[in-house]
Amino acid sequence: MRTYVITGGTDGIGRGLAMHLLGRGDRVIAVASGEARGRALLEEAARIDAADRAVFVRADLSTLPGMREVIRRVTQVTDAVDGLVFGAQRFRPQREETPDGFEFTFALAYLSRYVLGHGLVAALERAPAPVIMNIAGPGGLPGTIHWDDLQLRDRYTGMRASMQASRCNDLLGVDFPRLHPGARTRYVLYNPGFVRTGLADPLPAPQRIILKSLALMFAQPVRKAIVPIVRLMDHPPAEPVAAFFRHRPVPLTGEDFDRERAKRLAEVTRELVGG
Repeated sequence: MRTYVITGGTDGIGRGLAMHLLGRGDRVIAVASGEARGRALLEEAARIDAADRAVFVRADLSTLPGMREVIRRVTQVTDAVDGLVFGAQRFRPQREETPDGFEFTFALAYLSRYVLGHGLVAALERAPAPVIMNIAGPGGLPGTIHWDDLQLRDRYTGMRASMQASRCNDLLGVDFPRLHPGARTRYVLYNPGFVRTGLADPLPAPQRIILKSLALMFAQPVRKAIVPIVRLMDHPPAEPVAAFFRHRPVPLTGEDFDRERAKRLAEVTRELVGG
């Protein structure tokens, strides 16, 4: 039996992965902020006789204490983690600031992945073929890291924040082998493309209606979107880091995957999180 930790594990792709893995006999630790959806996940797990293999950890992954609490809870529950899946993200049309003083999207979609990924390395390395699956945006829409304004205090838009987080995650994956030389854990950056999830829910009504209509026509359902993700988790690439846009490999070249930029971001991030 394998053990998987999934952030955003009670909704969208995260939930789809959780139920698939539970259905085939694996153990899932789902991390999310919503108590009601957490209970719903556990109830569904019970209906498929997987109650003893489903764990819900309620945590606010936009805060540093919340991130660190997840590491503590996971290491209490299990010694080894076969797969760590980063799926937590939430679109914010308006700028919000966390109690730690970070822009919300930067904290949730990037910082939490930095803290959890590095914080759970020891547990990952105890598994036979460990993998970190970072569901972000490699090879997708362009984005810019605003080095002089990472918290986007000026000229904020929800799309600007989301695209910056994606580019930060590209560099996060590229830098993983440098910070953990010799680690067996494989790091996969994965862009699922357009998937039918609740990501549009926070948008104003006109935009939400348009995006949901487009999703019905063009987006793939979660049950199809998770197939290549599961395949990569079961058979991680041989390379320490790999990126994919759906089934297509994304070359780790250019500015988005530049190793010097990755090192620079790691140094800045270490200062922001306090080590």
